[in-house]
Amino acid sequence: MAAQISIYPLRKTSISDTISEALAAFQTSDVEVHPGALSTVIAGTEDAVFAAMREGFRAARAQGDVVMVATLSNACPMPETPHKEGASNARHQPG
Repeated sequence: MAAQISIYPLRKTSISDTISEALAAFQTSDVEVHPGALSTVIAGTEDAVFAAMREGFRAARAQGDVVMVATLSNACPMPETPHKEGASNARHQPG
């Protein structure tokens, strides 16, 4: 399973701290993490993805008001980047 996640901090002059906290939470979870310019893709088991999303949202909201947008899939191919050590490989290969 994979999720493409975007974090939108509200009423802040700098958004980088909020996004960095969410990204750090994803990276300490049991998921593959693929940061991008506008969103981050995480992948792993269903339980791990939902847990990582919850922890990422909690980390972001600790910085203030925030909106989190997520798109979930069980069929999308993953970016070809090194995956986090210890995380499950949730890459879907086209058939």
